[in-house]
Amino acid sequence: MTDRPASDITVEAVRAILAPRAPLYKIRTPNYQTVLLQQLRTIWDAAHRRVLDVGGGTGLLAESIYQLFPVDSVTSVDIENRFLPNLNVTTAVFDGQTLPFPDNSFDCAVLNNVLHHVPRQHRVKLVSECKRVAGPVYVKDHLSTGAIDRIALHFFDVIGNVPFSGMVKAEYLDSAEWRELATLTGYEMSTFRSGKYRGGIEALLGPNRLDFISRFEPISDAEHRPNAP
Repeated sequence: MTDRPASDITVEAVRAILAPRAPLYKIRTPNYQTVLLQQLRTIWDAAHRRVLDVGGGTGLLAESIYQLFPVDSVTSVDIENRFLPNLNVTTAVFDGQTLPFPDNSFDCAVLNNVLHHVPRQHRVKLVSECKRVAGPVYVKDHLSTGAIDRIALHFFDVIGNVPFSGMVKAEYLDSAEWRELATLTGYEMSTFRSGKYRGGIEALLGPNRLDFISRFEPISDAEHRPNAP
């Protein structure tokens, strides 16, 4: 284990990580990514040093976690190789269901805006795989309450993912579906938080209640009852 301290998570710090690897962020302020990382930090367990980032896309968030969090290593996997160059994280491609690692290879897994893109029939398998190789899972995702929410979320998925050739097809989960997914995979949602991901007109189009972050704790290790969305 190395003694890598946590760094302050500010817009400037996040931009300094993103912009050299994705020039879009030289002109687009990474407010959303900054809030996501700040919220993740509030529920982060300092004992989690070996991190698996599942569905990492370009690898930018994995890189941000590596540089800003007190971790030793981050491995990012996705179903295709869209990883940007000059990353300080390990990257790999997998089939979307079975993680190519032995049991307990990591201290935790992270799923950042991933599960709503995973086909419904594969979600239990993927989350169960996270439990096998990592145990606790940090989940940042969306909470839908109906058709209007789904339209808003799809809009923001498009503007956020298309510039990076990311996936826009999605099925957004409601609160009952999140609880069921946790139960079926042997987890409790031990934390549940939202944040000010959007402001101004964006917050009117996509209220911040649509975004949440949670830590899924294996039931045998959980210390708290879940605060469900």
